[in-house]
Amino acid sequence: MIGGLSLGGYVAFALFRRAPERFRALVLADTRAEADAAEARASRTRLIALAGTDGIGAIADDFAPKLLGTTTKETNPGLLERVRQIITTNQASAVQAALAAMMRREDSTALLPAITVPTLVIVGDEDQLTPPALSASMRAALPRASLVVIPKAGHLPNLEQPEAFNAALLTFLGGL
Repeated sequence: MIGGLSLGGYVAFALFRRAPERFRALVLADTRAEADAAEARASRTRLIALAGTDGIGAIADDFAPKLLGTTTKETNPGLLERVRQIITTNQASAVQAALAAMMRREDSTALLPAITVPTLVIVGDEDQLTPPALSASMRAALPRASLVVIPKAGHLPNLEQPEAFNAALLTFLGGL
């Protein structure tokens, strides 16, 4: 089984393109099949520039709040600082390279019908970066997919609601 959350979903799609025979199952969490639209590319370009001028701390300040749902920010403010620290452990150049790679990634929408292995799509119900409606559309295009929407979570349900996220994974794995 291969799984990916956010950027990890993009990596999973790229791996599937290269070696679909290696997949027995797939988990796609808070990710999207579509390539970046113009607005997303502009945002990533701005973040690349910000990392170059103001460093990784500025990226963390700008981006960390977007990763968490409203409920998490209200009920677990310490997680925002933890996510910020996770971001700042990276070098600015590595974050810039990741952002550039995300901007150049292939659109995987046409690939979805070819992914015939059991697939779990997970999304936080408060995810604004990859909203639940996108995940529902992706699930509909995948021949053998199920969708789990995690309540009270944003883009990082594995950190925001780990019990619910883990339960979804264990249920999926148990059904394989």
